[in-house]
Amino acid sequence: MGSEWRELAIGDVCVRVTSGGTPSRARPEYFIGGARPWVKTQELRDCWISDTEEHITDKAIADSSAKLLPAGTVLVAMYGATVGQLGMLAREMTCNQACCALIVDETRADPRFVYYQLLATRSRLISLANGAAQQNLSCEIIKRFRLRFPPLREQRRIADILSALDDKIELNRRTSQTLESMARALFKSWFVDFDPVRAKSEGRDHGLPAFLGDLFPDSIDESAETQVPAGWRLRTVADDFWVTMGQSPPGETYNQDGDGLPFYQGRADFGTRSPSRRVYCTAPTRLAGPGDTLVCVRAPVGDTNLASEECAIGRGLAAVRHKSGASSYTLLMMRSLSDSFAAFESEGTVFGSINKQGFAAMRVTSPSTRVVLAFEQLVSPLDAKVKCANYQASLLAIVRDSLLPVLMSENGRRVASWFGDIDR
Repeated sequence: MGSEWRELAIGDVCVRVTSGGTPSRARPEYFIGGARPWVKTQELRDCWISDTEEHITDKAIADSSAKLLPAGTVLVAMYGATVGQLGMLAREMTCNQACCALIVDETRADPRFVYYQLLATRSRLISLANGAAQQNLSCEIIKRFRLRFPPLREQRRIADILSALDDKIELNRRTSQTLESMARALFKSWFVDFDPVRAKSEGRDHGLPAFLGDLFPDSIDESAETQVPAGWRLRTVADDFWVTMGQSPPGETYNQDGDGLPFYQGRADFGTRSPSRRVYCTAPTRLAGPGDTLVCVRAPVGDTNLASEECAIGRGLAAVRHKSGASSYTLLMMRSLSDSFAAFESEGTVFGSINKQGFAAMRVTSPSTRVVLAFEQLVSPLDAKVKCANYQASLLAIVRDSLLPVLMSENGRRVASWFGDIDR
């Protein structure tokens, strides 16, 4: 069987190339009770999208430029910091106007192959972006963008190989999410709802082994400004945590060659960049250590992630650690402050931001160190499994990114044959 590759514009292999829309936020009925997943560009993370942060209603779709898009639609971010980021819809969804939606004609191309070709040629696509203030693509630019396509059967085989790696990456991601949900539930029970304390105060079984139950007081202090368990206190972030605000090193010290320390600047670096797009720094000015919680101090203020390695941090981040050294507790406490962080979203002139003084003054419930360390001991095995799953996902991403340019070339048929009969 021949293996002739043809160069075609994206528009040639699509039924439709379009963008989405944003329903008016002044109309609560467009969002409250919405069942239609609505994709924003920050949710394009070079992977399948199975759900979204926000959902909209059918009325919102009818009254706006948002459109229902079928499963298998390829999304491309068109504007700003996320330009060129990709996603594929695992089910019917909608998207905002910053996403270009490619509805592929499956008699001409495999949507997965289109997605992987765009992933392999992303730098060339981004080079077509224009705009004085920020990089911008358009649906028309993307529609005219030319890619090389082998016969359909060959597209499917190549996409199968790469999808198998992405499926395993996604499985590891879901495993991490499940384990993190378990840790969040325990944190909320102990440090937000005070379930063990309330059970003891009401004479109920707290459900904990005696050595844990004995760590909790048996009453709530009703006289405090905010009710806390007796003996616990309301303190500030600065009282209980070490906070290091990031500082961006000189631009000439950045590279993508793996020289120096990984450099993280903000939310876009929280697991959304493939290894091939990581940035390193040879002259870091502020550091975060493994297990520190990274907190966005610029929009979106308060977004968090756990540093898995020593890294340099720029002005968009802070590194935080509880003074007991408890890593998991720190991460979950920072996430529990989402409402407090939200108050700083409009503080900046253009984007929300929080400075060290504002951060340090935020109020937190301060339990005994013994309770914090007991929590850490219970949750740290879950964290270890999360780290393992994330590490495996990172290695698989490296394998995928290494195979990607080869499989997307005219040598792809030969390489794909190593994984089995391409003509089966």
